[in-house]
Amino acid sequence: MHVVIMGCGRTGSRLARRLERQGHSVAVIDKDPTAFHLLDVEFKGRVVEGIGFDSEVLVEAGIERADAFIAVSSGDNSNIVSSIIAKDTFHVPKVVTRIYDPRRAMIYRRFGIATVAPVQWGVNKIYDQLFRERSFARETFGSGEVELMEFDLPGNLAGRRVSEFEVPGEVQLAAIERRGAAILPVAGTTFEQGDAVSVLVLRQSMEKFKKMFFLT
Repeated sequence: MHVVIMGCGRTGSRLARRLERQGHSVAVIDKDPTAFHLLDVEFKGRVVEGIGFDSEVLVEAGIERADAFIAVSSGDNSNIVSSIIAKDTFHVPKVVTRIYDPRRAMIYRRFGIATVAPVQWGVNKIYDQLFRERSFARETFGSGEVELMEFDLPGNLAGRRVSEFEVPGEVQLAAIERRGAAILPVAGTTFEQGDAVSVLVLRQSMEKFKKMFFLT
């Protein structure tokens, strides 16, 4: 696989090194030539100085034969513009862009561009530490129609069957973390004290989900 990465900061450089160690061909683009010092001296991939949404720079990085394009520069605008060019002009099969503004990330996701929103992820993790006993969204799918919720099981639900808490097409148990290990629940699975539960919930069924698990 040939991967073009725009942005040679901490994320881009670490990703480039990891991909190369796994045997992939990698090219890294950055407008600041001093950024390339974050790459290992053993890095054998291509480094290209320039603007990541400049077509000539992209071609120099091998975008025409790329299997994936990753935009992780420090600017949302640069990331999204370069990703659109990679997707629509050069027809790169896999395009992923980092967007700091969660609202914009949702918009671009609707255009078919996979986005990573570290700000929202960080907020969720902090909220996790503050209110682990309460439910919270860890991930959304599509344009937010489905949310993955994680929470500590209320103690009064221990011993109940998982199947009692599923509604086809609306609420689906995804996983249970129990004593440090994860399991995939089946029809006969019962909850145990101390379980951490992951549930996929249709957005319009959120209130139903909360009532089922006594989270209101």
